[in-house]
Formats: sequence, C-alpha cells, structure tokens
Amino acid sequence: MRRKIVAGNWKMNTTPAEGVELLKGVAALKGEVPAGVELIVGVPFTHLCCVKDEAAKAGIAVSAQNCADHESGAYTGEVSARMIASLGAKYVILGHSERREYYGETSRTLNAKMALAYEHGLAPIYCVGEKLDEREANKHFDVVRAQIEEVVFNLTPEQFGKAVIAYEPVWAIGTGKTATAEQAQEIHAFIRQVLAEKFGKEAAEQTPILYGGSCKPSNAAEIFGKADVDGGLIGGASLVAADFVAIAKAF
Repeated sequence: MRRKIVAGNWKMNTTPAEGVELLKGVAALKGEVPAGVELIVGVPFTHLCCVKDEAAKAGIAVSAQNCADHESGAYTGEVSARMIASLGAKYVILGHSERREYYGETSRTLNAKMALAYEHGLAPIYCVGEKLDEREANKHFDVVRAQIEEVVFNLTPEQFGKAVIAYEPVWAIGTGKTATAEQAQEIHAFIRQVLAEKFGKEAAEQTPILYGGSCKPSNAAEIFGKADVDGGLIGGASLVAADFVAIAKAF
C-alpha cells in the first residue's frame, strides 16, 4: 500500500511563536488521524528551529518550503539544503507554482535544488501543475509531462524511491476553485503513467502523489477516495489546526 500523506504548506504566514502554537494545536488533535497517515508541516525558514522539538515529540515531520540551488557561498538571503537538514527537517517543497511564477524558477534551477536536497538527506515534495490558460487550451498533460521529464527523470531509481509528487492545478490555488475529484484522479493517473515510463510500473505504484488545489474538510474525502490520490498538499486550511486534522481524518 502506498504511503498516505497530508502536508501543510504554511507559506509566508505566522510568526515563529504563532507557528509553535499552531503546531501544538495539530499535535493535540493528532490522535484523531487514522493510523498510517503521515502529517507534514511545511514551515517558513524562520520557524525550523522553533518547531523541531515539538514536531518530533508529536511524530509530525517538518518540511522547508524551498532551498537554495547552491551548496554555500555569497548568495545573500538564500538558505541551503545543508542548513535546512541540520535543523531536523525531513522534507523540502520544490517547484511550487508560486516559486516558478514569482521567482522564475526553471527546470535547470530545480535540478540543482533536487541534487542538493538528496545530498543532504532531504526528501523532495516536487510540485507540478498547469495554469488556467494551459488547462483551457488542453495542454495540461503536456505541461505536467514536461515538468516531470525535465526534473524527475534525472533522478536515480534510489532517489526516486524517496520522492513525493504533488499535483497543483494552479488555477485552483487561492481562487476558491477546485478541480473535481474526477479531474484530480485523471491527472494523478496520468502522472503515475508517466513515472512508470521511466522508473517502471512497480516503482510508480509506490510513489505518493498528493493533490494540492484548495483542498478543505468539505471535499477531502471525495478527492482522497480516488485510486491515485494519496493525500494533499494543503495551503490555507493548514493554518487552522482543526481544519488540517479534519482533512487528514478524511482517509
């Protein structure tokens, strides 16, 4: 059986003290989450030191939201994979649509980040997904395929075995729109098919693929009920402990 994961992406929200309180709220409710569902919190860099002990105590994994594409050096404002790993993070979110759109991240950049993440023992949560105009032009399969082939296909089989894929319908992030459960299943099944072309069917079948578009307590059960949806990368709803846990309970 594939791993079931619900990961929160806090984005640029909460102060470190507020983040600790939010994490405590999730930890207090964690007993309601079905056995075998892994919880991950994707926190700002400033929070990594603050949340690690509370997260470890509660059995919640910590993820950074990004990492630098260099090991070290004169890169003012950047945070390296080595720094992140030293603070106890297990995961790093890479290729999020906001990083691609607002900060010009390309496949070249992401290949460098992926290599450094693996070098320092971080498992990537690699994001793929199409914009509204690409979906309306029926190019979503081509866009997602390219994002996988240009980065994920460069992994070794051993590295691929540690990866998590997150599908983001970019047109459904922060817009209140949500892909239907059928649309989510269609693209998740396609992603698994593409992964199988490179790494084989067995490896692709074991890879968690998360849904990342306006998932909330009211629609999580329907979306997670689809065969190829293995959980969610949750944005706004992850900032409310009860909502985040309610989504995890949807399994």
